[in-house]
Amino acid sequence: MTLIKTILAFALTIFALVFLLIIGLPAFILSFLGLRKPMSWAIYLAARSWARLLIALTGCTLKVEGKENIPSGGGICFVSNHVGVFDVVLALAHIGRPFGFIAKKELLYIPMLNFWIHILGGLFIDRKNIRKALKTINLGIERIRKGGNMIIFPEGTRSKGRGLLPFRSGAMKLATQSLAPIVPIAISGSYEVFEKNYLVQAAAVRMVFCPPIIIADMSSDDRRLHLVNQVRETIEGALNREQSAGIRDSGKSGPIPSR
Repeated sequence: MTLIKTILAFALTIFALVFLLIIGLPAFILSFLGLRKPMSWAIYLAARSWARLLIALTGCTLKVEGKENIPSGGGICFVSNHVGVFDVVLALAHIGRPFGFIAKKELLYIPMLNFWIHILGGLFIDRKNIRKALKTINLGIERIRKGGNMIIFPEGTRSKGRGLLPFRSGAMKLATQSLAPIVPIAISGSYEVFEKNYLVQAAAVRMVFCPPIIIADMSSDDRRLHLVNQVRETIEGALNREQSAGIRDSGKSGPIPSR
């Protein structure tokens, strides 16, 4: 059954890539004719449908909390820990609005996937070239200032079940320079859905949208010196609460599988 789900998941993903390519090309053209916002929503809704179907196909037990913490309007910077590749699927399924993200430059050279990332609002960053990296970050800042949304993974790489990793320096520039509210996201269990043994399997997955951090009300010193730690501690607190709840539940109903 696990092998069958893996094959079906890959087939669904390939179909989605082709479908998004088909609708993405005309949408990309129409976006230059004054229809950028509706085209962005059309592409996002198609991607969200794929994400929700994929989550259902995996059979994972997904618990989503705190969606009421997402501001109803204006540009938002979502900041999430990065457990595995499934995190992007969760974000597409549950953020509830179009958003962009920063992708490593190497993905630019993967056919179809590069276009998929682009039409979803992704920006490719060259971490080895500071000048080009800053240009990419500035594009993201400008997008948020115009009312768009971005998600960043400040650990810089997938933790793959190793716990919350240190945040990279400069990870919050999208938020601090756009002065957008930050919505921290805590994700757990997503690594086990696929990457643990590279077969799709059911797992207990949790996604928590924490209360927003309004950085426009913070002093420049607080943003520069304390914001990264504040966001990290918020995400870490949400992850620790889930772990504590799991320990309590295990005491009531027997041992739970190790993660």
